[in-house]
Amino acid sequence: MQIVLWCLLGGVLLPYIWAFASVPFRSRQLGEVDIAQPRVQAQLLTDAGAGVWGAQLNAWEALAVFMAATLAAYMQGLDPAGNWALASMIWLGARFAHGLFYTLNVPVLRVLSFALGLGMSLWIFVMALLA
Repeated sequence: MQIVLWCLLGGVLLPYIWAFASVPFRSRQLGEVDIAQPRVQAQLLTDAGAGVWGAQLNAWEALAVFMAATLAAYMQGLDPAGNWALASMIWLGARFAHGLFYTLNVPVLRVLSFALGLGMSLWIFVMALLA
């Protein structure tokens, strides 16, 4: 279960990693980091800064699906040392890659890493359904 929990923790931290990664872009592009209205400011970002912001938003969305799949697997008593752990590790790697490709503006690899991450969440759901 430890591998799954570590992957879950990594997924929880990813949106915050991308939020902090946006600080240099906010400073460079907009002159300062607006802590009073960070979401309004984020919408003004361009290029890599916009990519980091998009990665943060998408990380929250993907985390919700992964958490639901993980809960379903846990409720069904799925073996956490088997394919569930493998799918979780692949999910975390794919989600990190997704953020990098979003920031670097590599759309094809971004979409592929998104699909891989989503596929791993769906695989966990299927394993739970078949357990």
